[in-house]
Amino acid sequence: MTILVTGSRGGVGRSLVALLRSQGLGVRAASSNPGGLDLPAGVPAVTCDLTDPGTFATALKDVTSVFLYAEPSHIASFVEQAAAAGVGHIVLLSTSSVLGPTADDDLIARSHLQVERALAASPIESTFLRPGSFASNALQWSWAIGSTGAVNLPYPDSHTDPIHEADIAEAALAVLAGPRLSGGEYTLTGPESVTFREQIGHIARVTGRSVTVNEVSRDAWKAEMADYVPADFADALLDMWRSTDGSPVETTRTVEELTGHPARGFALWAEDHSGDFTS
Repeated sequence: MTILVTGSRGGVGRSLVALLRSQGLGVRAASSNPGGLDLPAGVPAVTCDLTDPGTFATALKDVTSVFLYAEPSHIASFVEQAAAAGVGHIVLLSTSSVLGPTADDDLIARSHLQVERALAASPIESTFLRPGSFASNALQWSWAIGSTGAVNLPYPDSHTDPIHEADIAEAALAVLAGPRLSGGEYTLTGPESVTFREQIGHIARVTGRSVTVNEVSRDAWKAEMADYVPADFADALLDMWRSTDGSPVETTRTVEELTGHPARGFALWAEDHSGDFTS
């Protein structure tokens, strides 16, 4: 058995590689730029750029299962080459936004839906992991917290269901290592609905910093983020945040059902990443 983990530079992929290795499973770490990956001893690295089909064949050689990030640009070629290589199972890191009533028109959901549909139409058994909000999205505030001690937000009381990347990785391990779980569709969330203001409060607590939350207009936030977030994507985020402003979101117990332990809360994520806000 060899499991290819795409996106091995990211938090989920990096954690999953370590978990698979610790379980004695064959794992190959893939990245569009594998140089300098921080990998456990004995884990090989390979180039797999999901926007470049020319990198697929070598990455997929002798692979039995794949952990796949949702990049739609060449998904048909990836599926074709994976099937030709004998891959029997693909675990897709999708998003819970695909479950929304307007997912086809949702900028965030649409690309994930394209990949889900390509996999569903393929001969390869596929499992969809659909996390909600990543707790690591809070890292976008690290510069502001460290440099000004203030975060500007248009909807500071918007709720999310932040999930720790370690829980996503453990859920992926469960479905990759447990055949009875493969082929399912799993909505993953953190254990509680938490507002942005509450998340920043947790970060302030673990770092010992005083952090001010400034409520700003949509246009002011878009202008501040213009160099980092494309305007259409910013609008999609803003609309999503407005829809949960002051309204708790639904959470699931799927992490516990897959891993055997409750999902980690945002307070623990903040403790685990306190150094990211103080360096």
